[in-house]
Amino acid sequence: MDIGSEEWAALIAAGAGAFGVALTAAQAVQMARHAQLLLAWNRVTNLTAVTEPQAMARSHYLDSLSVAPLIPPAAALLDIGAGGGFPGLPLHLVRPAGLTTLIDASRKKASFLKHVIRELGLTGITALHSRAEELAARPGGPPRFGVIVSRALGPVEAFVRMALPLLAAEGRIVAMRGRTDPGDLRALAHAAESGGWGARLRFSRRGYRIPGLAAERCLLVFERVAA
Repeated sequence: MDIGSEEWAALIAAGAGAFGVALTAAQAVQMARHAQLLLAWNRVTNLTAVTEPQAMARSHYLDSLSVAPLIPPAAALLDIGAGGGFPGLPLHLVRPAGLTTLIDASRKKASFLKHVIRELGLTGITALHSRAEELAARPGGPPRFGVIVSRALGPVEAFVRMALPLLAAEGRIVAMRGRTDPGDLRALAHAAESGGWGARLRFSRRGYRIPGLAAERCLLVFERVAA
């Protein structure tokens, strides 16, 4: 199977359908071009350890699309620690009318993301060489996002804390994780719902499986509770 082949596109389209996403042929072509650019830059910049086409389709693109049902149509999306573009770039491709911001603390990774945006001719999406803390400290106040997402960016608690200053009223934070210990889930729920991070949050865990892979993954969702 080659990236961009009919078989590759069909794999992503079928998997996207499992998450309620109707992937168009044009969107599949854009994902293939992103994947090709990722592999080209990966020769000199450490962007991904997953390079086999079928594995990339499942572990990068389909995994990213698992978040799509949690993003309201008009919500501004922020991907913290976007790296090679996951999950923010595939999510933007399937919701091109939305606004997306990708940030990464690595200048090389941010440069790659800017290159992809130019190469694909995308609009409504911005890549920044920045940390979340720097974004929150901008003069005039921080930008606000309806959904803030990250994939395996360190401890969940630290991610939530850095995301909160950037979260819009009634917004949600989504941490993409693998298997999570039940004790850790209880501790996260208590901290969120008690206001231990400076704001009361409604916590939920949403399990999912990537079509073709056996291991269950989960989305840890923290929603701001109205005062």
